[in-house]
Amino acid sequence: MAAKKLYRSLIQKMVAGVCGGLAEYFDIDVSIIRLIFIAIALASALIPMFIFYIIAWIVIPTQPTPPPKEDKAPVA
Repeated sequence: MAAKKLYRSLIQKMVAGVCGGLAEYFDIDVSIIRLIFIAIALASALIPMFIFYIIAWIVIPTQPTPPPKEDKAPVA
């Protein structure tokens, strides 16, 4: 079984992909993560969550992109 890794999402991205990456990691809808993030940010006077988001943006790597497929012509 392959271990799950946390990445910033390249697909479900609004600012930096942090919420999208968390949603993909926990396999839940990204809207729920964003609503939880906003609720905690409003309850804690915005500054701590803003700092958390900036730190997560720096620490969490972006999702690796798969290498492009090369069309190999058959050798005659």
